[in-house]
Amino acid sequence: MTNQKKRIAVNFGGGYAPGLNAVIAGALRAADELGWEVVGIRDGFDGLLFPERYPEGGLLKLVPSMANNLAGAGGCILGTAGRSDPFHVRTVNAENCVEELDRSDALLAKIREEKIEAVISVVGPRALAILWKLSRKGLKTVCVPKSVENDMAATMLSFGFNSTLSFTAEMLERARQAAQSARRIGVVEVLGENAGWLALQAGIAVCADAVLIPEIAYDLPKVAARLLEKTQAGQTFGLVVVAEGAKPAIDLNAPPKPSDAAMKAALSPGATGNEGVNIIERAGRVATQVALGIQRLTGQETYPLVLGQLAKGGTPTVVDRQLGLVYGAGAVRAIQGGQSGVMVVFQPPDLDFVPLAEVINNVRIISADNGFVEVARALGIALGD
Repeated sequence: MTNQKKRIAVNFGGGYAPGLNAVIAGALRAADELGWEVVGIRDGFDGLLFPERYPEGGLLKLVPSMANNLAGAGGCILGTAGRSDPFHVRTVNAENCVEELDRSDALLAKIREEKIEAVISVVGPRALAILWKLSRKGLKTVCVPKSVENDMAATMLSFGFNSTLSFTAEMLERARQAAQSARRIGVVEVLGENAGWLALQAGIAVCADAVLIPEIAYDLPKVAARLLEKTQAGQTFGLVVVAEGAKPAIDLNAPPKPSDAAMKAALSPGATGNEGVNIIERAGRVATQVALGIQRLTGQETYPLVLGQLAKGGTPTVVDRQLGLVYGAGAVRAIQGGQSGVMVVFQPPDLDFVPLAEVINNVRIISADNGFVEVARALGIALGD
């Protein structure tokens, strides 16, 4: 009788981040040291739930020889699943209507059928709750925190953030040079729906004139006044960095509320007053509003730019390559130690494991007394308050 190798799987959920392949490389090397077999699940859990979609198979066998080429490679050989949820799978029923089905039991049965003993899932904040529910139903899982916005709770550094930060700072420097040449004020919107780490740290790196983040409601007249001060001191351009989740203390661009009862009655019940091109795809809304407001208040020509999803592309930085390898290997060691339903977290200088129940539905935001906030103020960067 031969002993069957322990088999574990790796998958990715919650969208793309630079250097995802590095996590695979780390898991492969650590598993090889233990004599384990590793497979990859394509597109989150879709490779198991919808194998018919993959002519080459919903599972990809991962061998140790792949590790050297994966560590610094861009892209993701397994694909990701931004909105995949096995508890709410959209299907078309016999009446040709779309309905949602709970296929979590089918997924767990397929995992057992494939003799997968544990799954390493590299996920963002939204997908953590899905893995937590699966772990409560019996799935042995260890999660790796992935977030280009660095908003994952319990860890100082989420995988993918450093690469995105470096690229964003590079693009901001180019925007600053363009603004200086054209003698305009550039308003650049970057990722950051709930937390402003990317905007703040990248803004500091390029010495932006103002940085607007979700954690601090901004007063646009104060931002404009600060820009005018610099103009009077001889500066002929400006650079304002805004996180996509930044909100004004008072929205000067908000449409006046109708006072006519008949007009209110004529509106759709779902009308919000914010109708326009940025309702479904909100990218660019904040940059446009801030740019128009600053132009009105300063009389200087402005132009809005949106980095958005472009910041997620490219090859990983050395920091993310190292972090991916460490996270992948750490997840394997957690499985070896019998841990499940946990997330690997980096709290310098230690690597630790936190129960998923402690991190789901939490966001790592910037506190008012954070060191980066103090540095920004010391550099004369306006934060809008």
